[in-house]
Amino acid sequence: MTRFSLQERLKAEGKLLTAKQKADRARAQALIDSLKAQGVELPDVGEKKPRLGTRIRPKKQKEQAEGNKEEEQHQEEKKEEQPPVDVEILEPAEAKKEEPAETEDVKDAWDASSSEDEESEETPAKDEGKQETKTTSQLKGSKEKVEKDDDEEESSTEESDDESESESESDEEDDESMTQAQKSRERALQRIKNRKEEAEKNRDPEHLRAAIVCVLGHVDTGKTKILDKLRRTNVQDGEAGGITQQIGATNVPIDAIREQTKIVKGMADMEMKIPGLLIIDTPGHESFSNLRNRGSSLCDIAILVVDIMHGLEPQTIESINLLKNKKTPFVVALNKIDRLYDWQTMNRKDVRDIIKGQAPNTQLEFEQRTKEVIVQFAEQGLNAALFHENPDVRSYVSLVPTSAITGEGMGNLLALIVDFCQTKLTKRLMYSDELQATVLEVKAIPGLGTTIDVILVNGTLREGDTMLCAGTDGPIVTQIRSLLMPQPMRELRVKNAYIEYKEIKAAQGVKIAAKDLEKAIAGLNLYVAHKPDEVDVLKEEVAKELRSALSNIRLAERGVYVQASTLGSLEALLEFLRTSKIPYCGIRIGPVVKKDVMKASIMLEHEPQYATILAFDVKVEKDAQELADSLGVKIFQADIIYHLFDKFMAYRDELRQRKREEFKHVAVFPCKLRVLPQFVFNSRDPIVMGVMVEAGIVKEGTPICVPSKEFVDLGIVTSIENNHKSVESARKGMEVCIKIEPIPGESPKMFGRHFDEKDMLISKISRQSIDACKDYFRDDLQKTDWQLMVELKKLFQIL
Repeated sequence: MTRFSLQERLKAEGKLLTAKQKADRARAQALIDSLKAQGVELPDVGEKKPRLGTRIRPKKQKEQAEGNKEEEQHQEEKKEEQPPVDVEILEPAEAKKEEPAETEDVKDAWDASSSEDEESEETPAKDEGKQETKTTSQLKGSKEKVEKDDDEEESSTEESDDESESESESDEEDDESMTQAQKSRERALQRIKNRKEEAEKNRDPEHLRAAIVCVLGHVDTGKTKILDKLRRTNVQDGEAGGITQQIGATNVPIDAIREQTKIVKGMADMEMKIPGLLIIDTPGHESFSNLRNRGSSLCDIAILVVDIMHGLEPQTIESINLLKNKKTPFVVALNKIDRLYDWQTMNRKDVRDIIKGQAPNTQLEFEQRTKEVIVQFAEQGLNAALFHENPDVRSYVSLVPTSAITGEGMGNLLALIVDFCQTKLTKRLMYSDELQATVLEVKAIPGLGTTIDVILVNGTLREGDTMLCAGTDGPIVTQIRSLLMPQPMRELRVKNAYIEYKEIKAAQGVKIAAKDLEKAIAGLNLYVAHKPDEVDVLKEEVAKELRSALSNIRLAERGVYVQASTLGSLEALLEFLRTSKIPYCGIRIGPVVKKDVMKASIMLEHEPQYATILAFDVKVEKDAQELADSLGVKIFQADIIYHLFDKFMAYRDELRQRKREEFKHVAVFPCKLRVLPQFVFNSRDPIVMGVMVEAGIVKEGTPICVPSKEFVDLGIVTSIENNHKSVESARKGMEVCIKIEPIPGESPKMFGRHFDEKDMLISKISRQSIDACKDYFRDDLQKTDWQLMVELKKLFQIL
């Protein structure tokens, strides 16, 4: 019974083999054996087709093969251990145990048809041998299936291992690349830091650089004349290597200084350690006030030129405040001493001896004028004294009498500067290998393209260096193509005015020719990258410097748009606009492009008078000009600040005048009128009568009403006469004759019926008229008029 129940179950599960099925299986096995005999490799049971993207590395493949071998051995051992299947013990529970968990139908490359199933039903009786075969085949099938499942699991785990391994590898690569970038940045920063420290360590008080001197002063005090005198003296002596006119600066070599200071007492024995002076001529640049060098001034010492005949003038005081803020030491050149009455010129002498050699009245005038200048300095909070009477150089400003025309006192001025630099500024003037350079100007030179003029304060510049400077579209990285300096003065007429150098040591004025300098900004530092990984670090530094320079400028919500060629000229223009009380809402360095016009056009909605671009010393792109014309944005272009200001003010006045004309009939000025009954010339249509202006202003076009008679409208004032002469308006206290014409479409009012002499007449104001007065006629009304406006506003209950 048990055997039949098992057969039925196998049959139900489709695992009971018929004679035909067995024959097919034997045939298939024979085919496999013959193929194997021919040497054809057949895949083992459970082996899968290779899948794309799951390549196993050689090492891993080897490990897997070893693992498979071990597994096979293990399974063989298991087989050996397993007892032979006893078919006679056919307990249902036991049979259940032996059977695998519910599995798929095992039909090796054949499918039993329904007819075969019928056949199997017809032959229910089977012998024990057949049963045994079935059970073994069943066990074999289940075993194969288990192996297959195991293989699948293994391959899937291998795949997941591969995937996780590749993921972890890519993560590691990312980390490596990130750390690589950070490492190179850290290395670059460390290298720059070490270089700075090394340069600081190697500074030597015996090895000084040329001092940078700025010349400041009021217009026409003789700043440029002093420089001319310094240059000319040397050229007359015919020295080839004498003073050369540098880029934006005059280089005075030590030999020229020695020559000029020979006449000064005590200078012959003095040892000169500095290699010369680099004098920046400020008339050409706003260098001193605007060029910044990491917060400290570009100049080491300044010469403040004061006209002895005029004393301290507005610009001189401005320069003094500038020097105070920057904490820059300075000496004063009391210029134009040759203008003193009865002055006798004595060249090639110490200025102290020259003054002693003058007539008593000239000496007296000199003393008197010098005292006046000292008092003016005291008013500015500074102690001053003549250089030879100076009790303490640190707390007193030295005054050196000079004449740029005759050259008197020039030697003393140079001697004082050299002495001061060597004794008090040694620490500052010690030469450092760390590059410190500032861009003064950006210029286009025929044959060279766009070049930059640089003041090299410390360090060395070489041809081929990778330099970085600020640009209008971000930091500029380029290679120095050539370093140029002018030839000595006497050879300036030669066509090729510049000599090329392979390297230049500080302190010098130098012109740099390189690519992509069209958008460079003057007024900021120049850097040199020694290694490629330093470029990004220095780029950040340049961008940060420009941001901090521009962030100091405070912008208004409504105002003009300002553009300039350099940072210095931009600051100078903004300072001028601030003092002129012109607000500015946007700034940019560089030529005017479409983007700037779009930004400026925003003001058309808020304040049309400010929809303007003030372009100082920059070009306007053609498409930007066309866009400005179509949008209604005004672009003013000039090379001089004052011209730019004049153009803008003229435009503003014209715009205002146009608006005043437009709103002339809308704006109603406040007024109170009292009727003079003895001067009523016509009582109706038009009313012509004499009135006394009690308060405010009455002008032509003012609508008049009577508040005491329920605000009855009398009409509009069409003309005003005073002493038989026509006037446009009449103020408080005036007695005038007015003509009031009725408002078109309304019945004419009559004096005596609608109003009389007891009624006060007032101007009829409205919210629109008040706004028009505020916007376009504010300056025409006085404080008392505005008070009357407030009073009438309450009377008319205007919100």
